[in-house]
Amino acid sequence: MKSSMKDIILKAAGEMSETCQTMDYIVSKGERRLPDRGMVIHIVRGLRRIIFPGFFGDENITILTPEFFIGDFLTDVYGKLKTQISAALYYRDYDTKTMDEIHKEADDICEVFFGKLPWIQKMLMKDVQAGYDGDPAAKGEEDVIVSYPGLFAIYVYRIAHVFYELDVPFIPRIMTEYAHSRTGIDINPGAVIGEYFFIDHGTGVVVGETTEIGDYVKLYQGVTLGALSTRKGQDLSGKKRHPTIGHHVTIYSNATVLGGETVIGEGSIVAGGAFVTKSVPPYSRVSVRNPELRIKDSDTRIELQTTENKEGLWEI
Repeated sequence: MKSSMKDIILKAAGEMSETCQTMDYIVSKGERRLPDRGMVIHIVRGLRRIIFPGFFGDENITILTPEFFIGDFLTDVYGKLKTQISAALYYRDYDTKTMDEIHKEADDICEVFFGKLPWIQKMLMKDVQAGYDGDPAAKGEEDVIVSYPGLFAIYVYRIAHVFYELDVPFIPRIMTEYAHSRTGIDINPGAVIGEYFFIDHGTGVVVGETTEIGDYVKLYQGVTLGALSTRKGQDLSGKKRHPTIGHHVTIYSNATVLGGETVIGEGSIVAGGAFVTKSVPPYSRVSVRNPELRIKDSDTRIELQTTENKEGLWEI
């Protein structure tokens, strides 16, 4: 006799419940709760209003007293942020720390983070300048702030990186994965990135956890700064797996640079489509072998050979 839908649902629910009970990470235990992803995203969105006041809210910063507006906003953020940090810490450390110790640690983390906010803002203003200076299509710094996905991903990264450095679980990655979903740009919060960083277009960019990037670096769409092999899995955790990019380096679209020992020297240019797994000396030009372009129609055949000019740029 065919089972009723009710019986099928009850059977599925029972089996799934058994699975949940056998896996500690699926079911919250007691007072343990993961941070609220929606609230973490809400905090990220809110902080952008005070990093770039007047750009992402309806307030008129020329009429309001900026100090009062920012201070009032940060007071509200503090309460929400401490709650999420406390949840993340308690989920990880519930068996070694008391709730009082968790709350004290969350307070200390908030103190460090709010103390670093002015520095984060200054770094982001330099990133805005890098975006404007590096893109002739930009109509002004305002254009970069309100519409460039690269800057949004960098903004979220710079916020998340502070929490990563403070060893806050879950929250940094929730933040950067939110930016990833919005922009297609995947910057791990553990990466170390210098001043005047610019990602042009951006879609498909990947920056791994142990990547180090110097000042005045520019990446184009599809660039991957990744690891050579992750088959050893968790055995590689905490080890340098991703490349180091020197100051004033430009990496063009769809180039791939892999490996923890790979260093792209200062002032170098990596051409589009290059696959790099060895270190490159400063002021180098890295390119793939010049391809041959053939255009053919029904009556004639035209062959053009691409060449490389003195500046290491492509021309036909």
